[in-house]
Amino acid sequence: MKPFAYVRAGSLAEAADAYASHPGACYLGGGTNLVDLMKLGVEQPAALIDVTRLPLDEVRELPDGSLRIGALVRNSDLAAHPRVRERYPALSQALLAGASGQLRNAATTGGNLLQRTRCPYFQDVSKPCNKRAPGSGCGARDGVHRDHAVLGHSERCIATHPSDMAVALAALDAQVELYGLAGVRRVPAAEFHRLPGEHPERDTVVEPGELVTGVLLPAATAGLPSAYRKARDRASYAFALASVAAVLEVSDGVVAHAGIAFGALAHRPWRARRAEEALLGAAPTAAAFEHAADLELSEARPLRDNGYKVPLARNLAVDVLTRLVRRREDS
Repeated sequence: MKPFAYVRAGSLAEAADAYASHPGACYLGGGTNLVDLMKLGVEQPAALIDVTRLPLDEVRELPDGSLRIGALVRNSDLAAHPRVRERYPALSQALLAGASGQLRNAATTGGNLLQRTRCPYFQDVSKPCNKRAPGSGCGARDGVHRDHAVLGHSERCIATHPSDMAVALAALDAQVELYGLAGVRRVPAAEFHRLPGEHPERDTVVEPGELVTGVLLPAATAGLPSAYRKARDRASYAFALASVAAVLEVSDGVVAHAGIAFGALAHRPWRARRAEEALLGAAPTAAAFEHAADLELSEARPLRDNGYKVPLARNLAVDVLTRLVRRREDS
């Protein structure tokens, strides 16, 4: 047992101050990932700043029609929320595809965004991992990497981000709200996570001491047809091999808006900008969806054992987009 300090914060300012006064501290929400990593010896915080008593557990509709989700809203509550299910179905579907019911009851919105990779080399302190121990090497590159990245990886890291929820947020043009000693700022969900580059130890753009306080779902994508689909090794309680979240608006027979994000293909949810641009103004046909997916995935650089992810992701994207069009036609 490695000793650590424990502070229960009563306000955002108190949380930020406590973090600043305890070098090596971590914020504690649901703890479903952090506590596991502490048990494995991967995380060894000097202090835990408990933020579970902060008033960040509400889903609130704003005057402009957007929806603000507090960082402490539980995944199960968010998935079941009537406005989320009605206006942003891809988000509800993504949440229900993640983890188990028991974990969803404990996991928080902020914690889901901040969870670390499930790469076995990262989780095993006896193995080399540049994310856990910068400069030690990437054991997965020449080792077991069937589940690893095909997009945006670097020589230093080929890990993938495990969140389902974050993929849907990226496709829906959500924003992540952060609070720190410098004040409040918002970051597009699609830019919240980083590609590994030379610094795979940095998962996100969160600055030291900043706390995720909420997520903003925009009015612009509210009510648009959206869906999430995930491929995995077993039917439940498994991380994605590939996943797709899509938002599609068709007007006058052509695509007026497209938001597409892939999961489990990269170090972050992969916003498919090339595919989206190819679809704008095009007829919503299977051929158009196939072309757009192929264009996006032409950037893929599969490794020895994970090339299957490229056609899998392509087929998922075409299927999700086709189903959204059919659902619109049937309604």
